[in-house]
Amino acid sequence: MDERFWRERWRENRLGWHQPQAHPMLVRRLPEFAPPAGSRVFLPLCGKTLDIGWLLGQGFRVVGAELVETAIQQLFAELGVEPKIEQAGPSLRYSSDGIDVFVGDLFELTAETLGPVDAVYDRAALVALPPEMRPAYAAHLAEITGRAPQLLITFEYDQGLMEGPPFSVPEDEVRALYSAAFEIEPLESVDVESGLKGFCPATERAWALRPR
Repeated sequence: MDERFWRERWRENRLGWHQPQAHPMLVRRLPEFAPPAGSRVFLPLCGKTLDIGWLLGQGFRVVGAELVETAIQQLFAELGVEPKIEQAGPSLRYSSDGIDVFVGDLFELTAETLGPVDAVYDRAALVALPPEMRPAYAAHLAEITGRAPQLLITFEYDQGLMEGPPFSVPEDEVRALYSAAFEIEPLESVDVESGLKGFCPATERAWALRPR
C-alpha cells in the first residue's frame, strides 16, 4: 500500500471517493443481507465515510481500519464525538460508544486486536488496491474477520481509459479472489452517473459474499 500517495491525498483534501451521503447500495442492500441491529460491522480502509454515521444510526456497532490518522480525526469531529485514543498492537485505536477505528497498516491488524466481526462492508478498500495486492488483501480480510459475510462494492470499467484508484475489479476477478471462502451473489449493478472522475464510463456493482 502506497502510504505516501494516500497521505498526500488527505493532506491536499483530494477526496474524490468521499460521498456526501450514505452509499445508496448500503442503504438498499444491508437490511436484506446483514445481521440484526447491534451486530458489529467492519469497514476496511474506512476514511471518514458518512456510511459510518448511517450504520450507527441504524443501531449497528462499527469497527473500522484506516491508514491515515487525519481521516479518523476528521471522522470523530464530524460525528461530534470525543474519542478515547490508545495503543492497540502496532495500531492506534480511536474508540467511543459503538465505534472502534484502528489507525495503521491494515495488513498488520490481527483477529485478536480487531475483535469479533459479524459482517464486513467493503466499499472503498478492494477497489483502492492495485491488482498485485488484492489476493493478499482478500485472504487477510477473511482471516481476521473469521470469514464474516461481506457486502462488497466494486467498479468495472476499461482500465485503459483511466488509472486507478479506484481500480476496475471485474466479476471474474471477484470470483477468483473470494470463491474459495465464500458463496458469491451479484446483488445489483448501476451505471456511474457522469462516469468515474467525471469522464470514464463505469458500472458500480454490489455483491453478497456468504461464507461456505
